Amino acid sequence: MWVSLSVALVALLTAPPLFAILSERANRVVTRLSIVAFADRLDMAGRKRLRHERRLRQAQFATTYRIYAVKTVLYAVLGGLVGVVLGIHVARGVRRLLTTSPEALVAELPAALHFLAGIGGSAELPTVQWATILVISCLLVGALFAGGVYWFRWWYPTNVADARSARIEANLPQAVAFMYALSRSGMELPQVMRILAETEHVYDAAAEEFAVGVRHMDLFGKDVVTAIQTMGEQTPSPQFKEFCENLASVLKSGQSLAEFLEGEHESFQEEAEAQQEQLLNELATLAEAYVTVLVAGPLFLITILVVIGIAVTDTLDFLRLFVYVLLPLANLGFMLYLTTVMGEQSAGDAVSGIASSVEHLSGIRQSAADTARTDGGRTASRNDQRAENLRNVQLYRQLRWLRDVLGQPVRTAIDRPVTVLWVTVPFVVVVGVLRLYWTVSLGIPLVVVLDDILIQSALFVIGSFAIVYEIHRRRIAAIEAIIPDLMDRLASVNDAGMTVIESLGRVRGSDLGALNNELDRVWADIQWGANVTTALRRFETRVRTKTVSRTVTLIVHAMNASGDLARVLRIAAGQAKADRRLQRARTQEMLTYVVVVYVAFGVFLVIIAALDLVLIPSLPDDSVLPESTGAAGQVGFGGVLDELGSVNETAYTLVFFHTTAIQAVFSGLIAGQMSGGSIKDGAKHAAVLLSIAYLVFLFL
Repeated sequence: MWVSLSVALVALLTAPPLFAILSERANRVVTRLSIVAFADRLDMAGRKRLRHERRLRQAQFATTYRIYAVKTVLYAVLGGLVGVVLGIHVARGVRRLLTTSPEALVAELPAALHFLAGIGGSAELPTVQWATILVISCLLVGALFAGGVYWFRWWYPTNVADARSARIEANLPQAVAFMYALSRSGMELPQVMRILAETEHVYDAAAEEFAVGVRHMDLFGKDVVTAIQTMGEQTPSPQFKEFCENLASVLKSGQSLAEFLEGEHESFQEEAEAQQEQLLNELATLAEAYVTVLVAGPLFLITILVVIGIAVTDTLDFLRLFVYVLLPLANLGFMLYLTTVMGEQSAGDAVSGIASSVEHLSGIRQSAADTARTDGGRTASRNDQRAENLRNVQLYRQLRWLRDVLGQPVRTAIDRPVTVLWVTVPFVVVVGVLRLYWTVSLGIPLVVVLDDILIQSALFVIGSFAIVYEIHRRRIAAIEAIIPDLMDRLASVNDAGMTVIESLGRVRGSDLGALNNELDRVWADIQWGANVTTALRRFETRVRTKTVSRTVTLIVHAMNASGDLARVLRIAAGQAKADRRLQRARTQEMLTYVVVVYVAFGVFLVIIAALDLVLIPSLPDDSVLPESTGAAGQVGFGGVLDELGSVNETAYTLVFFHTTAIQAVFSGLIAGQMSGGSIKDGAKHAAVLLSIAYLVFLFL
């Protein structure tokens, strides 16, 4: 009864925050209740309030300090009440522990907790003592939960702001190059800022920061200098703040904006090279640390535990704890740290958020009147064929994504490799369940085939994703490699006096590798009546890479400002070449550490195989239980659970196999993350290493 009541109370107390996240109406109700209950008691002055308000702005939360603060207090109170409910259970557990006999505690508790048996034995707790335990438990657990919720609510904006700072500084060099190129085309700075604010799908958080200045100019009527100063005050990035301060000073002094942006552009390129050098040095240290701590360290510990288990006492429980819990957690922690150091910098990620070019056919409105008069003077009903056609077009646009996914599955998989997992994961689950059912129906023990099913399913999922992602990555890499050459050629022919359309027609006839087919489609769009902007936007939508999006955005807006694109294109080509050069240098440098990871795993596999083939079989026959029968019995999953406390060859072989499989997956993912900048790049390495480990143990 009390357990059901506790669950209901916890569900009731946690419902307001959850519904506030899921429903806007519920969020408004929670906000009003928070304001009514705690607004008068809120401290609206002081340095602490200013610091919290600044972090909320830096994180760009769509709320005010007052609303966020009162909701924080409300959530902390609810968390404290949840802690009180759990504290009652803690107090009841303590009372049971104190009133249970030592003999019963020894029988119920694991060996590691037998020391608690000494505190039991009381017949019954006095009422005062029980009330004291209950009050202390409720206060401690309630305060812990309330303080934890309050701390998390104020820590979260700081964490979001820090993440935004890293994203801003990662995209700021390309954004400055974009500003420099457009300023050379003769465009005014406010217009450049507006264009940059609209390209969030390309310049990410840097575009969000410029959108702050644009809003202050458009909504609050501030001049461009004041808007830039406001951007610098609200940004979480010190680098962006310094850029805004310098830009505002240049505008105040009347110096040349183009020269300033050129200097900043060159400065960012030099700084990018220095940062990459620092990153490569740090990755070299991390690679050595990984081999030492997460490859050699586990080998040493496993060997010691095996020897102790053979010579002194059973260590299989601790060995399983290390293999199934500690080793994966250590690898996950290392991967998380790599993500914080490197970020997601893979060249294989397509840009998202690009609106299809046909979606620009918007702005067609129907008359508010019951009837509309056509150009010929004829009145037409809303329900005529034209209105029906408009509804059909709207429905077509809404369902087109489904048609594209189902009608072109190969193209969808190559464009978005993650969609492969939507098919492969349910497929292997269904096939795995069917294989288990057939195994049971044939009378074959599950321990014989369970590991085979799990490993083969993992190989199928990881391998299929790795193949599709590698095709996707190579396609994007080939396109981005030729973009600088494309811009150089366009700049050359445009500098010779040709228009943009004539330049595209001339360049289309040259060999541009992966872009040949795409440029033919751009030219076909132009020949069929599309303007250059629409043709280029369609090209951007089809390719969906950041380099292409930057190039198309730059050409479209520079073309509107001036027909002389040569200087603009050369600036963009120089930035693309610099980015390409840094990426190539990093790939070549990190190839060494990928080889190191492979060699380290090879050593790991050899030593584990030696333990399994040499050390364990060399034990005296009377100390080892009989081997299980069956070719796949060595890698069974559940046959050793009833043999704890004995030196069991099958049990050690099972643990060795699982250790190697876990290490293979994590080593591959870490190798790809260090070489490509993304965990997705490690799928191919994980598939290769897991295949090697599986084949080795299969034929042992």
